[in-house]
Amino acid sequence: MKPMMRHVSLWAFLLALFVSSQAALARELPDFTGLVKEAAPGVVNISSTRVVPGRDQAFHGFGGQEIPEIFRHFFGDRLPMPPGGEPGPGRDQERQSLGSGFVISEDGYVLTNAHVVEGADEILVRLNDRRELAAELVGADTQTDVALLKVEAEGLPTLRMGDSDTLQVGEWVAAIGSPFGFEHSVTAGIISAINRTLPRDAYVPFIQTDVAINPGNSGGPLFNLDGEVVGINSQIFTRSGGFMGLSFAIPINVAMDVANQLREDGRVHRGWLGVMIQPVSRDLAESFGMDSPSGALIADLDPEGPAARAGLQAGDIVLEVDGEEVERSRNLPRLIGRVTPGEEAELTILRDGERQSLEVTIGDWPDSETGGGEKNGGNSQARLGIAVAELGKEELSRLGLDSGVMVREVDPGGAAAEAGIRPGDVIVSVDHRAVESGAQLRELIESMPTDRAVPVRLYREGRSLFVALRLARG
Repeated sequence: MKPMMRHVSLWAFLLALFVSSQAALARELPDFTGLVKEAAPGVVNISSTRVVPGRDQAFHGFGGQEIPEIFRHFFGDRLPMPPGGEPGPGRDQERQSLGSGFVISEDGYVLTNAHVVEGADEILVRLNDRRELAAELVGADTQTDVALLKVEAEGLPTLRMGDSDTLQVGEWVAAIGSPFGFEHSVTAGIISAINRTLPRDAYVPFIQTDVAINPGNSGGPLFNLDGEVVGINSQIFTRSGGFMGLSFAIPINVAMDVANQLREDGRVHRGWLGVMIQPVSRDLAESFGMDSPSGALIADLDPEGPAARAGLQAGDIVLEVDGEEVERSRNLPRLIGRVTPGEEAELTILRDGERQSLEVTIGDWPDSETGGGEKNGGNSQARLGIAVAELGKEELSRLGLDSGVMVREVDPGGAAAEAGIRPGDVIVSVDHRAVESGAQLRELIESMPTDRAVPVRLYREGRSLFVALRLARG
């Protein structure tokens, strides 16, 4: 054979090998067409309308609509006025929010995010067949960001629920939703991590993915390759305001547990320990005689809480809950939160350099009563990172106060903890305005600026003091 013919044959062989390998690779990549055809009818578009005071500043970057719901986790409820923007005229205005959801029962129950329908006066669910149905808010849980809606309909297409506990990093997933109002848009990617704990969401072991999620996707389903729902797309991490490859979904096992409680009881029961915790740094670990930093250090306790009744003390380090390791302090609220109130949990603690076990009867989280139906006060207290309890006239009189609410729980990653607010404190005033009730506190928090700190007057251990509170914007 001539040299030229040999070269031609070699190149032909290499080309055939390349084409064959590319075809094999294509066969190994997932095909989502069947999944989309099967699942799309059960995915819905959700629009909510609420009336807000005209003095609020409108955000015009999205056609004059309210701040896109997916940004609230990072920017709060306000963004700076755009150049040339004008304040509202002083009269009530209608704001609209767009999101996604999915049908979980043929008789009209729909799951979505709590922040999609937060404060809504009217909720509309748009089905795949273009029908628009008015929806009732059965209940919402701001701690997990899950809301359950009900529409009057029968025979609706439903989605199949998967098992989020079996998910593995690296497996393919897909999302269907309505980003920027573009209904039934499909995006895909892989699971980047599991059991992520975000600073303001201590009760959710988030699924992290690289699936493209944008405003309007919130509340929509995350699917595995079997077409089963494994999560609810909830939020993104962004520095630019757009998708940056980091999106987070609520595991469907968590969401369905919340939905079942909302459906049966109108509220969510969540385990409560009654402690203020802090991370264990390397220096603290060394001072406690630990080989490496881990666990949650109890900095303070509610004197009437479950932990105090069980004998836990400030300075104890919680290492395990029912045999599951507390790797970081922020994992403790989630581990305790999933214990049914009234049940016992075995805590492994480090005290005076020795490991000990304590049985604790877990309490019901004090903020549970605000979790259902129209009694839900939105996520304002969640923005602050506290749960509060009302004080009666006799209690106020005994403390020598005219008004105030008692702090029962403090999120260690929230704005309140950063300001130094502790469980047991009484919040007397916010920005020089007296706090008469929990509902009024929510209103005051809602109206707080995000560009400056405001003074908060507290009553603590027989004396009054002020702390500077600043709500995080991102």
